[in-house]
Parts: sequence; structure tokens; C-alpha cells
Amino acid sequence: MSKTIFVSNRLPVTVSKNESGLDYKESIGGLATGLKSYHEQGDTVWAGWPGVAQDDLSEEELSSIASTLKKDYKCLSVPLTSDDVEEYYHGFCNETIWPLFHYFTSAVEYKAETWEAYKRVNRKFFESVDPLINEGDTIWIHDYQLMLLPQMIREKHPDVKIGFFLHIPFPSYEIYRQMVWRTEILEGLMGANLIGFHTYDYVRHFLSSVRRLLGHEHSLYKMQLESHIVQVDAFPMGIDYDYFAKTPTRENASQETMDFIKSTKDVRNIISVDRLDYTKGIPDRIKAFKAFLANYPEYREKVRLNLIIAPSRVGIEKYDNLKREIEELVSEVNGEYGTFNWMPVWFFFRTVSQDDLIAFYRHSDVLLVTPLRDGMNLVAKEYVAARNDYKGMLVMSETAGAASELGEAVIVNTNDHEAIAAGIKMALEMPEDDKMDRNKNMHRRISRYNVKFWAEEFLNTLQGSPEEKIHTEPLDRLTSASSELDLAYRTAEKRVLFLDYDGTLVGFKPTPDQARPDRELKQLLTTLTEDPKNTVVIITGRDRFTAEKWLGDLNLSIVAAHGLWFRPAGGEWTMTLNIDNEWKESIRPIMETYTDRTPGSLIEEKDYSIAWHYRQSEPDIAAVKRNELKEALMSITQSMTVGVLDGNKVIEVKDTRVNKGHGAHLVLSQGHFDFVFGAGDDRTDEDMFAALPEDAYSVKIGKEVTAARYRLKSSSDIRALLGRFTQVSGEVAEEQAKR
Repeated sequence: MSKTIFVSNRLPVTVSKNESGLDYKESIGGLATGLKSYHEQGDTVWAGWPGVAQDDLSEEELSSIASTLKKDYKCLSVPLTSDDVEEYYHGFCNETIWPLFHYFTSAVEYKAETWEAYKRVNRKFFESVDPLINEGDTIWIHDYQLMLLPQMIREKHPDVKIGFFLHIPFPSYEIYRQMVWRTEILEGLMGANLIGFHTYDYVRHFLSSVRRLLGHEHSLYKMQLESHIVQVDAFPMGIDYDYFAKTPTRENASQETMDFIKSTKDVRNIISVDRLDYTKGIPDRIKAFKAFLANYPEYREKVRLNLIIAPSRVGIEKYDNLKREIEELVSEVNGEYGTFNWMPVWFFFRTVSQDDLIAFYRHSDVLLVTPLRDGMNLVAKEYVAARNDYKGMLVMSETAGAASELGEAVIVNTNDHEAIAAGIKMALEMPEDDKMDRNKNMHRRISRYNVKFWAEEFLNTLQGSPEEKIHTEPLDRLTSASSELDLAYRTAEKRVLFLDYDGTLVGFKPTPDQARPDRELKQLLTTLTEDPKNTVVIITGRDRFTAEKWLGDLNLSIVAAHGLWFRPAGGEWTMTLNIDNEWKESIRPIMETYTDRTPGSLIEEKDYSIAWHYRQSEPDIAAVKRNELKEALMSITQSMTVGVLDGNKVIEVKDTRVNKGHGAHLVLSQGHFDFVFGAGDDRTDEDMFAALPEDAYSVKIGKEVTAARYRLKSSSDIRALLGRFTQVSGEVAEEQAKR
């Protein structure tokens, strides 16, 4: 039976060690609440770090924690050492990812040792959950601490459903590109079937980075990879609406809180709730409140800001300095505007229970939420839900993720103190009927899209995420000793292998000249040609000079320029057709114009063809310019003997009489072959497939519609298949030697 595995940095239960032993405390709110019903009712496991360092525990205590978490909480403990926590969490997560993803580029620290720790801990998480994973399972991974984990799981378990949700912002490409290990992180995330974000802004930013750095285009937020389809979407996280809207205040709040609230009944209350962090914009919020008192003196002694800040990372210099700055700003405002009977800002540096917070919410006229950048900000939704009388008002910065959902709030620019001050005044003076209408709309929205709905929608989308619609042949089936292909190769006496180069033997590179053959490929081709029964033919769109330079030292035949030039193994180059280049004079200026208009594009001129490459261009611009160029070329070539080929990030113009089918036919006409094999990846290779005999073994690399008999996912797969051929050749040679 399939199961669901939740994976997060921390478990929904925190383990601590004290003098009396081990203590277990369940988490309340947020993710723990959202997944609680799934976790308790279904066949599920939740994997994560329990909260106490491995090296602070004895072997007996480690065993006890693992056993108790499994038995009583359906959790899997992932043990981490103190060094892991310091270098991976406090280091890479909080000193590199956190500031960069929140646009604080000057605060980012790039350290190779913390990156290694990040990789190491992600591997530890994988090794912990790996034994639990079976075919058909669903795995939901959470947040920025585990961005490498999806691909680790995908490589070992290609058939499971993997979801990933990022609870913080994903920055724009201009910010994300500064990450030193940007490609590795994106590749880690792309192991998932479904990647979720809080807002569509973050979705756009992620897709933009993927296009520019990995080269994957999307269609309706879906990307086709070699092994699976990746879907990206927005799932705004909700809250436990009923808890905040229906919890009785006086029964649950502490007496201290109720006494304090009672003392404020003669003033208008503004509340601000955050944990201590530089992304929250707390100093600017205090300055904005100071501007409010300066600009609207009629509110002095009639309003109070209750600043509640939960301690975070105490002892870290950056955070201690922030706390000191906040204290100085509070003292400055109170010193300038306070009186013997009235203190404008009350600062509470402590953790406040949710029940006490609900009491504060219900007795506050305004919630002031002005983060410099925030993934969602659930405090805003909690306040709206708690004000079940519809009489509170929310002042929120446009850089909080929740602003895209709570448009009825007073939305302000977090950097504009005057605008925030005016927003506070607007919230305090808003007519009651307008205020109630706005609140009812927000209540209706957050009550429906609560945290349980959020979890349900994500998991349902993950379960329904698209499968591969085009069948690809499993590599192990093609390379098995019992496969038809394997047996045909083994028994053949005269074989010919037609191999496309770019996209087939070598993956696509940013520019054409970067696709040089590596040592592994040249050794593979050399071994293939050592079998006297093999005729190996590289059939490529590359010009003959490049083909000769890269592969001319090998004992193989080359068909270059889509069939225009042919060089038998050890022979000389001959031209297969008599054609001229006069048409280039009409085509080149058009391509040059579009190269000038499309940054990142380039022209590759071959003997008797000319190509426009746009792999390195900004995708949105390239899509427009590609269509314009293609239309212009189609128009001008109508009366010529040349045609326009639309390839993989390239438009090529060449003589229509020249194609790979023509080149394949030249080789096939030179003798009888009892084993014919062809492999290619794009539309130009379809001409080759069409020219092969009916009993030939043709292999398409990738997902495009094809006439080929078989289909593999990647260039690494075709190399593995050719490696199997060399193995069979060796076995056949050994058998013959024994006879």
C-alpha cells in the first residue's frame, strides 16, 4: 500500500533534554496544523530533525527518541550533530539562502564549508528516508533547508511522486543569479513533480531562473524533463481559521494579558507582531509611527503601538545589534512624544502564546505589518480571522506575500515612512461600513482557503500531476541480454551505426563550439570502431571542418552539413551534391539584423548553410524574434531551392536537396548490412530515420513526435546503449577466439 512521507527540517514535535530526562512537545500552528489531519489519519510518516543535537545524546537516548517518535508520533528522526546544525542551518541556510531570497544581497555570506555542510545534511535526510520509500509513494518536502533532496530521491526512486513547497520568497533572476551554487540548487528542486510557492510572483521568478540557467522552457507552468514533468504553481498558505475566529478570549488568555488589555481601553491600539529578524522592517515601522505622531498631532495621547517581538537567534551579533537599534528607536519615540500619563510605544521582547495573541488581536484597532520582504506573513491572516466583529483594519506592505490575497487591506510601500503614517491614519479613520465590507471579503477568502485546504489542494495537485505522455523505452530493457536489439547486434555479421552528434552523443551547450567531444565519448567511439563488423557513421549538421577537427582522428565515417559532405573512414572529403552559395547573400543580412536585435543570439555560418542560434537569449524576447525571423525567411526563400529548418533553439537555412536521409542513403548503397542502427534527437534526424530499412533499429532521444522504433530520454542513455554494444562485441570476440 502506498504511503505519504512528509519531510521538513524540523518535526512537528520538538525533543529537548533536561535534568529529568527527555521531553516531547508538539508544535502548534503553521505546517504542523495544516498536515495534522493527513498525518494522524493516513498511512504517513513525517521525517525531520527532532531538535536536539546527536552529540548531546547517548546511544540509549538516541534509540529512545527514535522509538518514541516512531511509536507515539509517526515520525522518523533524522539525527544531526552540533556541527551540522551550526554549519548547515545557522550557516548556509541562514547566512546564504535566507538573506539572498529576501533580497538582502549585502548580508549574504558565501562559504564553501557551509555549502558542503548543506549538501551533507541533505544527503543525511535522503539516507534516512530512503529505506522507507516504495514504488507508488508520495513525498512532500518542505522549505529552503532541503532544496537538494528532491533530485536525490528522484535519482534513486524515479517512479515516486515528489512535491516541494518553498515557504519563503523566491527572488527575481537578477538576485538569484548571484548565488554561487545557483545551478546545483535549481537542479535539486527540479527533481520534484510539483513545486509550490506562496504567490505567482515567486512562480514567475523561479521559471525565469530555470529558463536562463538550465534552459528549460515551460508551457502552462509545466516543464518536460528527460525523466519526468515538473509542474510549478502557487498555493497561498492559509491558517487554522476556526481556531483564530472562534477561540473564546477570556477563557484562554492569561490574566496578565487581560489586565494589560484592560489598561489600554482609553486609547486606540495598534499592534505589531514579529520575530526578531532584519527582513521584518521593524526599525522602519517605528520610524513610520514616529512620522505618524509628527504629522497628525491630534492622535498624541490617543493611540499606542504595542510592539511584540519574539526572540530569535539571541547571541548572534547581527540580531543583537538589531535588537539594540529597536530599543534605541523606541526610547527615542517615547522620549520625544511621551508624557507622564502616556507612553506611545510599548515594547515586548518575549514569546507570546497564541491564545494571548488572539486577545491582543481582538482588542487592537489596527495591525501594522510592514516587512521588507516576507514569503506570506500569516500574522496578517490571523489578525483578520481573530477580529470576528469585522471592526479591525490591516495596514500591510506590498512586499508581504499575503498582500496579493488581502487586497482590501491598506497596502503601503514599506520604505515610505510618510505613506505608512498616512496608512495608519486611513485605517483609524475608515468609516465602519467600509471597514466591515472589506473585512467580510477577507474573512470569506481566508475561511475558505484555510491551512487544511492549502494542504489538500497541494497534495491533490501532486497526485494528479502529469505523467509522461510519450512512452520511453527503459534503458535496462534495451540493454538487457534478452532484448531483441541486443540479440540482433550479437548475431549480425555486418553492422552500420548512424549516430547524430549534438543532442544525441553530446548534450546541448550554451554555444555550438562548447560541445566538443569529451574523452569518454572518444574512447567509446574508438572501441566501437575496433570491431571489424562495425561501420560507425557520425551524421551531423556540423560543418566538415569542425567535424574533422573534433572526430577526424577516429576510424569512422562522417556525414557533415546534413549530408552535403561525406568522408569515409580513413578517406577524403567529397561533396555529395553540386550546389552554390549565392542565396546566402540574401539571407545573411536578415539574420544579422535579428542578431543585432536579440542579445545573446549568434550566427553560425557553414559551407552551404547558415544558422541563427538563440539558446543564450532572453527567452521572452527570443520567442518573439524567432517567429519574426522565421516568417521573414520563409517569405524570401519561397522561390529558392533552400528551406528553413526550425531546430532546438536554432533556425537554419540550407538547400532542401540536402538532408540526413540523403547522407544515410549514400552509406547504405555501398553494401548490404544485416544490422542497421540510427540515433538522433531532432527533426533533421527524421529524414535519416525515413531513409533506413524497415527492419532497422532507430532510436529517438527526447519527447518529440518521431518515426523511430524506440525512444530514450537522454544522451547519457544512448552512450550507455553504445557501451552495451561494445560489451557485446567483446563477448562475441571472446566466443570466436575459443572456437
